[in-house]
Amino acid sequence: MLSHEEHKACPVCNSTERFVDNSRAEVCCARCGLVLDENLIDHGPEWRAFDHEQRDKRTRTGAPLTYTISDKGLNTTIDWKDKDIHGHKIPERNKAQIYRLRKWNKRMRVSGAGERNLAFALSELDRDSSRLGIPRSVREDAAIIYRSAAKNKLIRGRSIEVVVASALYAACRRCNIPRTLDEIAIASNVSKKQVGKTYRFLSRELNIKLKPTSPSDYISRFASKLGLSGEVQAKAIEIINKAVKSGLSSGKGPTGVAAAALYIASLLLGERKTQKEVSEISGVTEVTIRNRYKELSEKIDLVV
Repeated sequence: MLSHEEHKACPVCNSTERFVDNSRAEVCCARCGLVLDENLIDHGPEWRAFDHEQRDKRTRTGAPLTYTISDKGLNTTIDWKDKDIHGHKIPERNKAQIYRLRKWNKRMRVSGAGERNLAFALSELDRDSSRLGIPRSVREDAAIIYRSAAKNKLIRGRSIEVVVASALYAACRRCNIPRTLDEIAIASNVSKKQVGKTYRFLSRELNIKLKPTSPSDYISRFASKLGLSGEVQAKAIEIINKAVKSGLSSGKGPTGVAAAALYIASLLLGERKTQKEVSEISGVTEVTIRNRYKELSEKIDLVV
């Protein structure tokens, strides 16, 4: 790192060109060699790693900070082993003491009712996210939303499972990885009505402003589950764009429009899928798919 005087000219030759000599911790003029600064602080590690194995073994930073754990991953755990850190066997007279230390260390990690509530909620969040295949970044955002709700005392009188599901639904929408209310409700074992009601309450109280979900956001996920090609996906997105320009998608559920567009695209490109297959994947009824299909095929002049 250069010194704070790196933009000043050399007092001997007036040159602004300089280089850093890391072996001597000095900044020198590139033209005349005058030492301009010395005793630089090395902000790198105090050891050298020649391969990935050495780098992993010598790291001292630990795991990164995460909001998906109640203590944010900052607490330590006393492990139970027969040997100490130096590899020496622990004497029998000390094993009982270490066992008690480990037990009280675990108890102190979750001491109050609020911490127990948070630990349970975050474990539920991790379980629901695993069922839905939610990425780590979205889980972090959902954990932040739940922590904000707990801090503002919005959970009182509500089921923890419902608030967790609502926070996860809001995080998915905010991160542009949409999941339907039906999918969230099934993964969380709560009712769709409760999730929707609590989501609206959280978004109002926490001032979470989200844009309406676009039908195009569901195309790639539905198409991959149906085994459709990229051409069908592109055609479905084209149909959705025409529907949006014509105003046919306003007031309609995004999943229904996406399912109908995929169904039409599969027929147009010869990768035929039945309405029942599309319905099972998208969670939209066959009647809704038929209605959206008729509207799109008639008003956009699609030849099926």
